[in-house]
Amino acid sequence: MSVSDISNLFGFLGGLGMFLYGMSIMADGMQKTAGSRMSSFLGMLTNNRLMAVALGALITAIIQSSGATTVMVVGFVSAGVLNLVQAVGVIMGANIGTTITAWIVSMSQLGDAFEVMKPGFYAPLVIGIGALLMVFGKSQKKHLVGEIMVGLGLLFIGLDFMSGSIAPYTDAPIFSQAFALLGGNPFLGLVIGALVTALLQSSSASVGILQTLAMNGVVTTNAAIYITLGQNIGSCVTAMLSSAGGSRTAKRAAVIHLTFNVIGAIVFGTAGFVLFALRPDFAASSITAVQISIFHTIFNLVNTAIQFPFANQLVGISGWVVKEKAEEEAPGTGEDQETESTVRHLDERIFESPAFAVEIASLEVVHMGQITLDNVKRALDAVLTGNLEEIGEVYKIEKTINNMEKILTEYLIKVDNLSLAEEQKHVVNNLFYSISDIARIGDHAENLAELADYMASHHLEFSATGMEDLKSISQVVVKSCQYALEARQHGSMEAVRKVSQYEDLVDSMEEEMREEHIERLSSGKCVPSAGVVFLDIISNLERVSDHAYNLAGYVKSEL
Repeated sequence: MSVSDISNLFGFLGGLGMFLYGMSIMADGMQKTAGSRMSSFLGMLTNNRLMAVALGALITAIIQSSGATTVMVVGFVSAGVLNLVQAVGVIMGANIGTTITAWIVSMSQLGDAFEVMKPGFYAPLVIGIGALLMVFGKSQKKHLVGEIMVGLGLLFIGLDFMSGSIAPYTDAPIFSQAFALLGGNPFLGLVIGALVTALLQSSSASVGILQTLAMNGVVTTNAAIYITLGQNIGSCVTAMLSSAGGSRTAKRAAVIHLTFNVIGAIVFGTAGFVLFALRPDFAASSITAVQISIFHTIFNLVNTAIQFPFANQLVGISGWVVKEKAEEEAPGTGEDQETESTVRHLDERIFESPAFAVEIASLEVVHMGQITLDNVKRALDAVLTGNLEEIGEVYKIEKTINNMEKILTEYLIKVDNLSLAEEQKHVVNNLFYSISDIARIGDHAENLAELADYMASHHLEFSATGMEDLKSISQVVVKSCQYALEARQHGSMEAVRKVSQYEDLVDSMEEEMREEHIERLSSGKCVPSAGVVFLDIISNLERVSDHAYNLAGYVKSEL
């Protein structure tokens, strides 16, 4: 091997590295830019399968990886966010969305007539502008635009490096022999495509490498078709590996992805084999990068159109492949059920998309808040009715709230270490504070239950006026908490304003009730021991309202 050969090898490896790295940081920048818009996609995933396909395509176009999208789908299914029928639509859409990268790569051939039209010509300028924006841009938005530009520029320079390194060997017999073998043996072509994609963990990257070879005129049409079909199968490996330690439904989602692509490869592979047998001249002709992009797009669109009506059948096949285990499906009970539900929802596969990971964490914080609010209601019912069963339930649920606090905090620490935009980091910080405030509300619920227990054991009662006061302030406090959780769940400024109004009302009510109660104590209308408990109860309720106000304040800072 000569020095020139070694230099070309280094050039190809360096180009491959720049191409992969450029694709990675471009996708990262695009995902951060999408930010909150991506998180809103969760609410749009309904039983409308067409919408699921569109969202799957859009998400994959943003994160530049059908494998990553499918891994997220596995996580969502495992977490119970998506059902399997919805997952089918997103998986189909992911295959369509991944074609965007092939079109980006083939842009370098769209301007062959004029050198100045080639993206590689502008790549250094794009990197330069992007770097300046990253270094000197003061806003987060400019920094992210710079990140995308640098990634795009590196992608095209990497392609040029790979193409330039291969160019001297385009007439070498090894290429013609290799692609003649792959083109004549469909199974071998499929296997090679699948293996390369499995190794790179990205069908977009492997299609890009195939297109680079095609730019140098060494790839035959039949070989390119079979390899591309194999690449679609290889893209399933990431999700299959991800589902290995997951639930049965997670495994079924991965099987659906594999089944969908295998069926498509069999249909198109068979059609291609017949066509190439009838037209051997077409089979042996060279194919361009643009033509690979066209085939890649047509294959995924047609494959989706063919299998779209059979989503339920795909779900059925996955159930047949992944057998049901009774013990796996047995639900938990009580506090264990809630804790297990939280663990299941916080599936780390969703880390493939930090924006979604933040949104899932936010939804689970709301879930923790709703459980805590229910416990507050339970404690207030115990205070107002003396129901001892409710008191025991409050103590039990408080343990669940503490477990959820621990699980969510550990999850958010991991999310905080992901690649997040500044806005997302701000949300994560607020979620940390929100968990703490919700846990404190849970503590006050426990305090209320203890006060109810004390009253019951000492046979204490409040006056009719005192009971009416407690009912009225309790209703306002509960509403304040409800609107605080609504503000977090829907990002509602109107809900934030409501919490602020209720907080002011609670403060004035607590002060007025305290003064009136002291007057009743002084006039002997109320038993002193019961009076102390009354003051403790309204004090706890006022604290609950303070924490609800804090929760709304965190949301306000994000809007």
